[in-house]
Amino acid sequence: MNMRKQISAALKEAMKAKDAGRLSTLRLINAAIKDKDIALRGETGEGEVSDADILGILGKMVKQRQESARAYEEGGRLELAEKERAEIAVIEDFLPRQLSDAEIAAAIDAAIAETGAESIRDMGKVMGVLKGKYTGQMDFGKVGGMLKDRLG
Repeated sequence: MNMRKQISAALKEAMKAKDAGRLSTLRLINAAIKDKDIALRGETGEGEVSDADILGILGKMVKQRQESARAYEEGGRLELAEKERAEIAVIEDFLPRQLSDAEIAAAIDAAIAETGAESIRDMGKVMGVLKGKYTGQMDFGKVGGMLKDRLG
């Protein structure tokens, strides 16, 4: 089942269960996917995002909510931070399992070998391979630092 169908099925389940918090987050996910559909339609004339695009959208949504939760905690707004964390939990239901540091290191080594990367100038090629294979499974901000250490 593709990502779009999984999210739609979860949305229907949340409606039946009258789970307002989950339903709200699933509607936000659907809205973000539809926004991306519309943007693609404007660029290419075709308006269907791929599962990889959806994983990217979900990853971005998690990152935004993590930043918001941190800001709310610093501001003493713990109830809002908890709401953000609840949304993160719902979004993460649709993301693949995050790779451990050891698995990320192995993936980086494999991508370096695959691209023949030798210096920091080859970083873009390696990141392209990693993003193609591991979208949604690793934090590419963190991976960039690890990759610089390897190639630098």
